[in-house]
Amino acid sequence: MRVEIVAVGTELLLGQIADTNSQWLGEHLAANGLTSQFHQHVGDNHQRMVLAFRTALARSDALIVCGGLGPTQDDITRAAIAEVMNVPLERDEKIIDVISAMFASRQRSMPENNLLQADVPKGATIVPQTRGTAPGLICPVGQKVIYAVPGVPYEMTDMFERAILPDLLERQRLTGVSSVIKSRVLRTWGTSESALAQALDDRFDSLDDDARMTIAFLASGIEGIKVRLTARGDDEAHAVSLLEAEEKTVREIITRELGDIVFGVDDETMEVAIATRLLERKLTLGLAESLTGGLIASRLVNVAGASSWFRGGVVSYASEVKFDVLGVPEGPVVSEAAALAMAKGARRVLAADIGLSVTGVAGPDSQDGQKPGTVFVGLATPSGEQVTALHLPGDRPRVRSYSAISALDVLRRELDATHV
Repeated sequence: MRVEIVAVGTELLLGQIADTNSQWLGEHLAANGLTSQFHQHVGDNHQRMVLAFRTALARSDALIVCGGLGPTQDDITRAAIAEVMNVPLERDEKIIDVISAMFASRQRSMPENNLLQADVPKGATIVPQTRGTAPGLICPVGQKVIYAVPGVPYEMTDMFERAILPDLLERQRLTGVSSVIKSRVLRTWGTSESALAQALDDRFDSLDDDARMTIAFLASGIEGIKVRLTARGDDEAHAVSLLEAEEKTVREIITRELGDIVFGVDDETMEVAIATRLLERKLTLGLAESLTGGLIASRLVNVAGASSWFRGGVVSYASEVKFDVLGVPEGPVVSEAAALAMAKGARRVLAADIGLSVTGVAGPDSQDGQKPGTVFVGLATPSGEQVTALHLPGDRPRVRSYSAISALDVLRRELDATHV
């Protein structure tokens, strides 16, 4: 089944709030084999809402409307749906009793405006509330259907799981067509979205006529570029087998064309990738941070159990701390020599197997003759020492954030390459 989502609210169009509901619904529809090809935003305007709903029903089998079911004058979703259904609104006394009882349980009287929430398009089925005051609606429109849910996320998710998803799956079952959609995300660091797209260009062409598999990109800022693989199978086992085969093919292409840039899968962040590798090798890590000011340590301690492999860090922001604590020789502190001395100092001071350091210029001014964006990453391991020079783009916050994940990526690559 093709399911469209329409999020209602002028505040969405003004950018005052983020539409997390459509994201959540899209993810959960796909997880249950339901196709969502279009998402819309529409303001609190009756005629524009009617147009949005009719447009959605013209190209989809079902429509989920989020928002506009509250008790205020701009909550007009019910009236817009009634016009699309070509039926009147009818006041449901049972809904009034439920809302009134909820207010009474809180020792408050129900405002008159809440009566609006009891207006139901004729022929619609009520989805009872369990977390708020606005009931949901299941509204038949010929062979198609409109679902209306509150915009409050925890109310919406409850109604979707409790009533809407079962109804959608039953409607799909009656069509005799079923499928399972599975997705997997490959996380990369160290290239651009355009470079990834170019590397996978031939693979895209080969999938043009294959409705079972798609590839998409998501630029995620300081978390790199994500490659999302989506497979549609006859059942879960079929979808998983398609996905695994495609992942193998895509990884081989990326590695051949762009090198070792894939660092994780799905929710595996760079710090999780580091933790996994250090635990496998029974190694510990110590940090020495300058321009990142503790950003790397903060990322690492997000991983549960980090204390078993992360010894700690020295935020050596002042040059004197580099000299006195880490043993960096007097001289320029934004240099390969300083980065290497910092890594060795972190390894020694923190009694770690591996020392990782980062020093550089976040900007806006130059330092030690180096331009903003110049970063040196030092690495001291049981098998050797190295320094990597980076030239990172962006303003001061971006350079610092890029430096943090880039330094961790240097360590990941070394661990993969040498099996320290």
